[in-house]
Formats: sequence, structure tokens, C-alpha cells
Amino acid sequence: MTEKKARKFHIETYGCQMNFSDSEIVASILKAEGFEACQDLLEADIVLLNTCSIREHAEERIRKRLHYFRSLKRKNPGLTIGLLGCMAERTKIALMEEEQLLDIIAGPDSYRHLPGLLEQAGSGQKAIDTILSADETYADIQPVKIDSNGVSAYISIMRGCENFCSYCVVPYARGQERSRDPESVIREAKDLFLQGFREVTLLGQNVNSYQWKAGKETMDFPGLLERIALLDRKLRVRFATSHPKDLGDEVINMIAKYPNICKAIHLPVQSGSNAVLDKMNRKYTREEYLGRIRAIRNSIPGCAISTDIITGFCDETEEDHQQTLELMREAAFDSAFTFKYSERPQTIAQEQYDDNVPAEVKERRLREIISLQQELSSASNHRDLGETFEVLIEGESKRSDKQYFGRNSQNKVVVFPKTAQKPGEYVKVSIKRATSATLIGEAC
Repeated sequence: MTEKKARKFHIETYGCQMNFSDSEIVASILKAEGFEACQDLLEADIVLLNTCSIREHAEERIRKRLHYFRSLKRKNPGLTIGLLGCMAERTKIALMEEEQLLDIIAGPDSYRHLPGLLEQAGSGQKAIDTILSADETYADIQPVKIDSNGVSAYISIMRGCENFCSYCVVPYARGQERSRDPESVIREAKDLFLQGFREVTLLGQNVNSYQWKAGKETMDFPGLLERIALLDRKLRVRFATSHPKDLGDEVINMIAKYPNICKAIHLPVQSGSNAVLDKMNRKYTREEYLGRIRAIRNSIPGCAISTDIITGFCDETEEDHQQTLELMREAAFDSAFTFKYSERPQTIAQEQYDDNVPAEVKERRLREIISLQQELSSASNHRDLGETFEVLIEGESKRSDKQYFGRNSQNKVVVFPKTAQKPGEYVKVSIKRATSATLIGEAC
């Protein structure tokens, strides 16, 4: 009897770190059911796009990608195409009707049902499951690392969001907050370390809200950080993302306490104007945010701070914009992700406010923010000249096979001539030169 050939699946991931973590969960579920992962799109029987809806640009990229898949499906009518994640959750049946080539739509809480959805699609029926869950965390699933460097890995510790920032679709696309059993997180981190991984990033829409309870047992985020840091001093621990209103002194002190908890905090500010922050429903003021920055600087000398900034939000004035630039200078961010505001359907902002800042004004303000951040990033990196950092080697530099690249605790990219050490090992590097994006040095 001829053995049945396993169907091959290919996953493309768009958007945030959480989506990459979700793709690994999907891969684990499918492989457990006998499907085979493949890197080559043209070899695949099943193509899955794991999507993001946070920015309009992200959805535009997916639409363009789907246009390309039409040509693939014409050549291979048996190809199954599925859309996963936030865009699938937000658009649901409407997208299935618009994009006739889609066979499957599955939201972030429906991945366990993918084998059944694929079976349904294989019989010629369209399959859709976008029901949000109040308790799904995928805690029992060991993610399959896709296209991994074997050094750094993501661990999802919670799902959902309840902040309801007025511009954001995440609470509607990912549902309410629920935290994962800490023992499953610790077990996953330990397993990754034993496999050779030397850095884990704990993921959540707002990791500081992590709170697990079972009977009389409880675990908060500082406690979870400590448990993972204690697994082995050679295991680096990072996390993303923190909401400024919830970043307490306990987390800051825990970072300061353990050398292997990385000295880098991503703290999205979004705007430097209290008026805009209030309209965004961010639940903190400019003054409170800067207070958190001072607390970090005082307790963790040399800690890198990165941020997110949205320019051109509804009713943003030139004065509001200048306040954002002033806050950037005062906070002295090491790096920033910057965006023009794009109105997202089904959000509070879309329903209640006018997207009334002209496109050309948004463009100009964004250019000014980017220009200032380049100055700040360059100044930050040039302050590191002459310093020596412990760098975790991630692999060869993209520009030269004679150089390695890695990151220091502050999450800065460091490039240096190859040494006897290999990826996954640590090396001391003295910084000799710097750009706004990279530190260049020599192993000590």
C-alpha cells in the first residue's frame, strides 16, 4: 500500500512579534496532525497568511500578497489559501466575500480548529472560525520554531487586551486579557534553553498586566520574570510590550536585580501632548510618563528605552506636535517606531472623531520625528564608544561573512570580526565605531 503523502503548509507572518509567536503555535498544531512545514511557497499545498490589522499599511500589504496568490491558484487549483490573525478576526465573512480565492479564515483563538477547517476546505467548502475565547492561551502547545536562528525565541505569556486605546483594533481582534499558567511558561523557557536557545522574549499586548490565579496561588509579572531569570544565568530574558500606566517599580527593580534580565524597555508613549493622550485614551499624562522614564534611569543606569509614536492623530495641533518633539528630547529615546495615524474601522476614534489632520501635515510631522530620533539614536550609540559589552552572537553579518553580529543587553546591534565563539555564545566586545543603527567593535 502506498503511504499517503503529507500535505505541505507554508506560513507567512506579518506584523508584530505576537504574530510570529502565533505562527509557531499554528505550525505545532498542524505538524501534530501530520502536516509538513515547508519554506518554499511553490512547494506548498496550503498557504497561510498570519496577519495584522493595527495599521492600514499592514492590511494593504496583505491585499497585494493575495493578488499574487491568485496567479498561484490559477496554476494550482488545489492550493488551499487561508488568512489567520487579527485581519481575519476583524473582517470575517466580508473578506471571504471580497477575496474569493480564500478557502479559510481563522481568528487568533481558533488555531486548534485549523486541521478541521482544512479538511472542510479540502471538500470544497469555505471554512471560517473567528470566535474569540475567554480562556484560550495555547499553554499546552510547544511552539515549533519557524525560520529560527536557534539563539533567540519568543514566548507568549498572555493574550488579549483591555486598554481600549481609541485608535486600536487589538481589543476587538484578540479579545479580553487572559494570562497563561506560569509553570507552562517556565517549562517552555527551560526547554528552549536545553535546546540551545540563549534568549527568550516574553510577549503580551501589555505584559505588566500578567496576573495568574489558581486557588490560593498567584503570580504577577515581576514574579514570572524572576522565575525565568533564575533558570540559568546564561539565559537572557526580554519582554514586550509595557503599558506606561502599568510599569511599576517592582518590574524596574527586578530588571535591576538580575544581570540576565536585559536592560532594555519598550515603553510606547504615542504622543507628548496631554490633550492627544486623553483623546487616545492612554490613561496616563505626559508628566506621569516622564516620571516612569526617570524611575528607569535612576534604578537601571544604562538601560535602553525604545518607544512607539503616532503622529497626526485626530485634532492634533502644531503645539501638540512640538510637545511630542520636546518629550522625545527629554526622554532621550534610544530608538523608536514611528507612524502616521491611519484610521482603523470599528475603533472608538473612527466612530467618534474626525481624521482631520491633512496627509501632507502628517507626512511633514513624521519626517521631523524621524529626523530627531535619528539624532537621538546616533547620540545614544556614540555614548557607547569605548565601552565594552557582553554580546550574544546571533549569526553572520549580512554585509560580510567575516563578521558576526549580535545584540548587547540594551538590544543594540553589534557587529565585529568573527571569533572562535559560535552563534549562541557570549563574547565581550569593545566598541570602536558607531552609526545611528549599529555599534561596531572588536572582541576583547
